[in-house]
Amino acid sequence: MPNKLLDVRTGQRRYLVCQLARVPSHVKAAVRLLLIISEWLDCQRAKIYHRFMNYHDIITIEPGKRGGKPCIRGMRMTVYDVLEYLASGMTIQEILDDFPYLTHEDILACLAFAADREKNLLVVQA
Repeated sequence: MPNKLLDVRTGQRRYLVCQLARVPSHVKAAVRLLLIISEWLDCQRAKIYHRFMNYHDIITIEPGKRGGKPCIRGMRMTVYDVLEYLASGMTIQEILDDFPYLTHEDILACLAFAADREKNLLVVQA
């Protein structure tokens, strides 16, 4: 019977499960190392996600500015403007070059704001 490696999902984590009775020790060690690295990467992704999902300090809404649209740090640059640039194919670096007053964190905050808004979108079927 050939070696089979299966990807088994348990919640958010993925574990590699070997279906062979006799596995060489170096293969077991490699699988353990892959699991440790995978878990570490998941932890790092979670830290980055939580760091940038807190966009409330960056995205501001003022009734008299840009019609009350969400803006970046009180400036006249809206979240929509940044998302439109990204959707048109501009890279983050190109946006930062064109608008030197923006930071990388500002652009990630715009993406987090849009993701949060999309998550809270209510769909009503007619």
